[in-house]
Amino acid sequence: MSRHGKVLVAMSGGIDSTVTALMLHEQGYEVVGITMKTWDYASAGSSKKETGCCNLDSFNDARAAAVHHGFPHFVLDIREEFGDFVINNFVDEYIAGRTPNPCVLCNTHIKWRALMKRADAMDCVAIATGHYGQIRELNGRHIISKGVDETKDQSYVLWGLQQDVLSRTMLPLGTYRKSEIRQMAFDFGYPELAKKAESYEICFVPDNDYRGFLKRKVEGLEERVDGGNFVLADGTIVGKHKGYPFYTIGQRKGLIAMGKPVFVTEIIPETNTVVLGDEDQLQKNEMHVGGINLVKYDHIPEGLEATTKIRYKDQGALSNLYNDNGKVKVRFYEAVKGIAPGQSAVFYEGNDVIGGGIIQSGSILEK
Repeated sequence: MSRHGKVLVAMSGGIDSTVTALMLHEQGYEVVGITMKTWDYASAGSSKKETGCCNLDSFNDARAAAVHHGFPHFVLDIREEFGDFVINNFVDEYIAGRTPNPCVLCNTHIKWRALMKRADAMDCVAIATGHYGQIRELNGRHIISKGVDETKDQSYVLWGLQQDVLSRTMLPLGTYRKSEIRQMAFDFGYPELAKKAESYEICFVPDNDYRGFLKRKVEGLEERVDGGNFVLADGTIVGKHKGYPFYTIGQRKGLIAMGKPVFVTEIIPETNTVVLGDEDQLQKNEMHVGGINLVKYDHIPEGLEATTKIRYKDQGALSNLYNDNGKVKVRFYEAVKGIAPGQSAVFYEGNDVIGGGIIQSGSILEK
């Protein structure tokens, strides 16, 4: 009988999740390790060897750590569920001219729900992951906060988690820096794991070539969209492109020569049009965000001041939040660059996540 209860730990075979499991085991929890198989690359037609969290070596690393320390380990195959939801959404969003964030979608709708279902079946009191973030209870709500190591903080990708799963989620690494976790791996007897490189790729796009992935997944896509127009904001046609799904807001490389730097400022899928402009045309001071999930509060006070991040590595910008028929209207104090529909917007109050949603549009306020 453990001192603290049974915890289901998501183990990818990497350093963070392995140290999470060993740390909890050492603290007296009854740990059950579980590795989720979300994807195999043969189904995508990719020739690259599986990498990151979905390869056999990682599965074996996770199992070996569990066996060595005397706790059970299972592999959970969620490929069908993952593919139907996450990958279909990924493709649909690009076809709609938006830039998706599949990791957020997977965390929100697939991984945590799969973990909760298995935790209930095994009578686990909680689930734990190796994400760098913190969870605490305040005024009856469970709040996500940034991890101590802001260079590794992953609170941005957790904004979609709802209260029922947050109440049973543990993030043991949130109070540590990455350097400390590497030292722990070494101390636990895993020097190679301590030196293991991290993967930042989307798990089902192993070569980071999302354009190639789209071409393989959507038959005839390349032929259907090739030859659309590059235009300026006033509608002037300045060249031909390879298809609107293969461009993203803010993109500079792979466009056309115009004697000066130009950027993708808008994508219009209905006419297969990609709008180009100067860097200052990427600057917006207002945006609308839908699909809202609130974390810190059960409603947003009108005009609440928040730091809003529009992408994972964004430092965030001061803004005011306004309710707008189930959406949130964000007004930035100063214009921000590269608001991309489809990406996540996450609102912070200090280090706490107020909530987040999916960017629908960005605009320039009339003066």
